[in-house]
Amino acid sequence: MADASLAGKTILMSGGSRGIGLAIALRAARDGANVALMAKTDTPHPKLDGTVHSAAAEIEAAGGRALPIVGDVRNDDDITAAVLKTHGEFGGIDIVVNNASVIDLSGSLELAAKKYDLMQDVNVRGTFMLSRAAVPILKDAENPHILSLSPPLNITPRWLGAHTGYTLAKYGMTMATLGMAAEFAKDGIAANTLWPETTIATAAVQFALGGDRMMKVSRTPEVYADAAYEVLTRPAREYTGQTLIVEQVLRDAGVTDFAKYAATPGTPDHELFPDIFL
Repeated sequence: MADASLAGKTILMSGGSRGIGLAIALRAARDGANVALMAKTDTPHPKLDGTVHSAAAEIEAAGGRALPIVGDVRNDDDITAAVLKTHGEFGGIDIVVNNASVIDLSGSLELAAKKYDLMQDVNVRGTFMLSRAAVPILKDAENPHILSLSPPLNITPRWLGAHTGYTLAKYGMTMATLGMAAEFAKDGIAANTLWPETTIATAAVQFALGGDRMMKVSRTPEVYADAAYEVLTRPAREYTGQTLIVEQVLRDAGVTDFAKYAATPGTPDHELFPDIFL
């Protein structure tokens, strides 16, 4: 596992009120990191747990410093405000995590135009705009990273045709990130993507993919968080421009037993549901 620490580092994350984003934030908080969360969840959702405020409380309880920012990654003014507030509160930005994402697996004929636009606005445009807005501050960081939660590019007909609208949005996140990696390599800013081998037990999986049955054959968000930690503590100049897989990152770090990450304890690895892009 990585010897480095995120103590004193500042993370600006889109979303993060729950699920994978919150797990990544809590893992960093245990080191004593500063975490700014930019999310729309000012008040509780009727079906989903967690707000940006409850997430901030959990981060503080875990040992980190939290800055809850109510904002929409689709709004350029909100992005600018989030970057400036984070810099003002913590004196810099070391890491940007593009976590906010919208999922809809409808086929092309069934996908509502508004939902297509929403996925493009949040997933692709949001990733590009938030990363871009933070770059001038990231340039001053000691070990700057951009991490986007998106899959490797796989242009086989199976995935291009399975849910074209969603595939375009997630691949757009990846392409924006790889573009940033190439464009800002000279500045020492790492930009990578990270994606799991199996489905992850989150509200998105429960509501969009397969309900409680799917949750039982998934891994917990902590597997994603541990892999993200490994990525974000690596030397930025040496570890960039990659489409990384959660489990492979952990294997490379010496992890051989993934049993603790099973959402249902005792579920063997071969019974877990493979992620839709791999």
